[in-house]
Parts: sequence; C-alpha cells; structure tokens
Amino acid sequence: MKQTSFASLEYAGKKRQTRREKFLGEMERVVPWSALCGLIEPHYPRSGRVGRPPIGVERMLRMYFLQQWYSLSDEGLEDALYDSQAMREFVGVDLSREQVPDATTLLKFRRLLEQHELTKAIFEKVNAHLGERGLLMREGTLVDATIIAAPSSTKNQDGERDPEMHQAKKGQQYYFGMKAHIGVDADSGLVHSVHVTSANESDVVNTHALLHGQERRVHGDSGYTGVAKREEIIKAQDEGRIRGDIAWLIATKRGVLAAMADGVHKRLAELVEHKKAQIRARVEHPFHIVKNLFGHKKVSYRGLAKNRARMYSLFALANLAMAKRPLLRPAGVSAS
Repeated sequence: MKQTSFASLEYAGKKRQTRREKFLGEMERVVPWSALCGLIEPHYPRSGRVGRPPIGVERMLRMYFLQQWYSLSDEGLEDALYDSQAMREFVGVDLSREQVPDATTLLKFRRLLEQHELTKAIFEKVNAHLGERGLLMREGTLVDATIIAAPSSTKNQDGERDPEMHQAKKGQQYYFGMKAHIGVDADSGLVHSVHVTSANESDVVNTHALLHGQERRVHGDSGYTGVAKREEIIKAQDEGRIRGDIAWLIATKRGVLAAMADGVHKRLAELVEHKKAQIRARVEHPFHIVKNLFGHKKVSYRGLAKNRARMYSLFALANLAMAKRPLLRPAGVSAS
C-alpha cells in the first residue's frame, strides 16, 4: 500500500474545498477511466528490458484531460502540476517520491492520440457510456457551428498564415480560423457529432456530417435554410443513412418575418419562431463550456488535423461536465 506523505495529509486536512478541487473530484467520479484507458493501451508503448519504464496510461490521460480543462500548453501544465496540490492529487503525483512528468512526455502522448485517432474514439466511448445511462435520446438533433479564431499574423517562422485556416464574415466582422460544427441531442443537450472545417465553409453544406441517422426532427438557425434540398442530404436519405421523413425545423430569416404584413399571421409566425429559438438555445451550452469554461477560444495548433483531434476531446469532456449530475446520482435514484 502506498504511504501517504505529510504534505498530502496536511492538504487533506484543510477546512475549505476550492472550486478546482470540487470540479476535479466530480470529474474523478464521472470519467469512465477503465474504458478510456482500454482504448489507449493497445497503442501505448510497453515497458522494455532497458530504459526508463513508460508512465502509466491513466496518469497520462489524467494529465491530458487537465490540459483540456484548463487550456494549458505542455510546459504550462508541467508548471501547474508543480504549483497546484489539487492537480497533483488528481494525477497521483507525490513530489516527495517522484517528479512531475515533463512536457515532452505529454507531447508524445498527445501525438500518439492524434496518430491513432484516439480522441475520436474517446468521444465515441464517452457517448456510449452516456447512452448506457439513458442520457442520449436520439429523437431530435440541434445543429450549429462556431468559429474558433486562429492567429492571422505572418510574423512567424514560415512568414505566412496557416494555409488550412480561412477567413469568413459574420455580421459586419471578419474572422480568420476554423469552424467547429456540432450535432446536439435535443432532449439532453449532449453533443453526439463533431465536424471541423475551415471557417469559410457554409454551415448548411456540412449538415449531413452531424446527423446520426435516427433523428426524426432537426433544428437549425437560418444558416441552414434549404437543407432538405441539399444534394448531400438527399443522397444520405436515398442510401438509408438518415431518415426520409425528417421534420426540418429551420428558423425563418429575419428579413422574411420583417416583410410580412402586420396582423394575426405575423404574430403567429413570430410566436412559432420564438418557440423554435427556445429549443435551439440548448445548442449554445456546449460551445459555452468549451470556449468560456475550458478557455478554448483560439486554436492551439497549426492545421485542421491536430485541432480536430482536440475538438473531439473537448466535446467529450464537455458532455461529461454537462451530465455530471445524473452521472453522480446513485444508480436507481431518480431526480427529485
């Protein structure tokens, strides 16, 4: 049995629990650690007869998740682990006996996840776990997209902007970066599909990549106008990948509403649009968690592949954060 250090005993005996401790304690309980480690272990280097033995998969996964939750660089996470007892407790590092794994070790682990597309597998495994708990209903889907900014400066080693990022206009402002498209369960608000493109790609063009095939209703803002007639959607319906009787509940453009004559019909149309907007509002919560709570408002890497891999991780962790209350509830106990 591992002996507890005096520092850990002193830390455990303090009277006040910080918000970071509370959050990490909740994530400790809701993340399906054994299932996620099982995905990674077949690709993880094994201990050889010579050299330093590799750090355990779960410890590296915990470090990687900390990096996503607190938007830290590899070096920043290494420093944070030395600074924060709460983070060290979460990872399982005792400074009286060992050092914190260095930034290079985390870099190699992240590259392993990217190389074998394990972040997508993590996202799917988390959703399977949520589905087993009855949290994904699959009757309706909300679709939306958000722009993640990328550095537009050319003052770098290559002297150019990231060629895989592009400029897009939203309202009266131009943005440079990529776009994260998501499909969200209409009942639970959990993300079931993630798709990443450059910022200049239209939302409606990528709708087919956000549908799981079982939904009867799809909700979207006015950027998805005409989606039912899209070639990609018709092809998917012909091939049986999505239902042919989907109800497309797309917002009416503001100009169309404004042009309507005042009267009963206009008031009724405005009421319908208000109800549709109330349902669609749920799709903003995952974006809020990823961009505001996790601090991922800008891309961290060059190219779409690395950023796509991180998006899968971020939305998997966002799902666990959104579903923590039912997940923390003992089995068989219903919400009051």
